[in-house]
Amino acid sequence: MNHYLNRRDFFKLGGLATAATLLPGLTYGKNDEIIIGHNTHKYRIRKGWGVLDAAQNPVNDCHEMVEDAKGRLILLTNETRNNVLIYDKSGKLLDTWGNSYPGGHGLTIGGQGTDQFLLICDTDRHQVIKTDLSGKVLFKIDYPKETGVYEYPTQFKPTETAVNHANGDIYVVDGYGLNYVMQYDAKGKLIRHWGGKDEFKCNHGVIVDTRNKQKPTLLVTSRVENCWKRYTLDGKYISTIALPGTFICRPVIKGDTLFGAAFRSTTEGNVNSGYITILDKNDKVVSTPGGSEPIYTNGKLEPQFKQDPFNVFMHPHDAYMDSDDNIYVPQWSSKKTYPVKLERV
Repeated sequence: MNHYLNRRDFFKLGGLATAATLLPGLTYGKNDEIIIGHNTHKYRIRKGWGVLDAAQNPVNDCHEMVEDAKGRLILLTNETRNNVLIYDKSGKLLDTWGNSYPGGHGLTIGGQGTDQFLLICDTDRHQVIKTDLSGKVLFKIDYPKETGVYEYPTQFKPTETAVNHANGDIYVVDGYGLNYVMQYDAKGKLIRHWGGKDEFKCNHGVIVDTRNKQKPTLLVTSRVENCWKRYTLDGKYISTIALPGTFICRPVIKGDTLFGAAFRSTTEGNVNSGYITILDKNDKVVSTPGGSEPIYTNGKLEPQFKQDPFNVFMHPHDAYMDSDDNIYVPQWSSKKTYPVKLERV
């Protein structure tokens, strides 16, 4: 079976073959494989990766993906028949678990080796749940009443967590709630909080950026503002990474590369307009698979937009890069499709 999207498939998608020669970042490779992306980060579309029997292992919104120490890819969906799907890198299903996360949204992996754990943000349960890799619940973080800014549980709709591996601290962002950042210790005790709707417009994602090992920082999404904001680990603002036109989800880091999924572009109401954005170690966009070529004018990024006649993406919600620099893309509200795989070329 040919797993690549070839020229014949492309004609079926809309008869726009000439677009591949007219639009930067859309080309053909060997055997008519479709190549997307720009500059040093180009990818072939792996058609059919990870597609399962929907009657047996359905998905709803495929929200996020992480990789464990064994190289297994762990996908979170808010389909309660099997909230967690575990793949190998060939796309074979290895295991499933979970039926109690109707709002399963954020997925973070922490710990080392056999002590690894997951943090699941559930926007419907208004909780962050720590589990082992088999789904056993270790503890829960409920709505942060002790902050004094939350009056009742349903105000808390956590969308993402990050772990500071140096001390075990857990950061929680409340992107669908009141837009605060909460910092907890490894046991779930609140240390501090900051932010709110005056500082963030949908603080959808968060990560501890350790690329500067001497001075790690925190990156926090402000999706409606089309940016990531950088803070010290105790919440002091440092700078902003502007991504005009890009409604960016959580920041992800692999080596020196910073990247993320844009669920929509141009305007928040522009449906099926997402793509992936990839930044170098200097936080400069170098490639936008599925989107327009990144262009800087006087040091500022020009607004970007979807440029994807192959309809590879609808609403990317996350991006995970494996050890071979291949990217896996879970999608939200995308007709219950399984993740897309992009193979680095």
